[in-house]
Amino acid sequence: MEPARTIISNLGGPNAVAKIAGVHRTRVSNWMRAKEAGGTGGMVPFKHVPAMIAAAKERGLELSADDFLPPVAEQEEASQEQAA
Repeated sequence: MEPARTIISNLGGPNAVAKIAGVHRTRVSNWMRAKEAGGTGGMVPFKHVPAMIAAAKERGLELSADDFLPPVAEQEEASQEQAA
């Protein structure tokens, strides 16, 4: 689930991101699971964003806070569901 899947992949996978975030690898894997399956629906918890951006910078990767937002199509779908 996006954007977590792409970010985690770019940073070296769940094990690498777990070390960056200071959490267990299974917690990182849950960021890529649907909410219905006990995950976060592709969202990275905000408290981990600064560490992940810093790690990306150290590795010469471009990563910004905007990259942690859901894709536009998902945002529009959520807005429509709330309006209904």
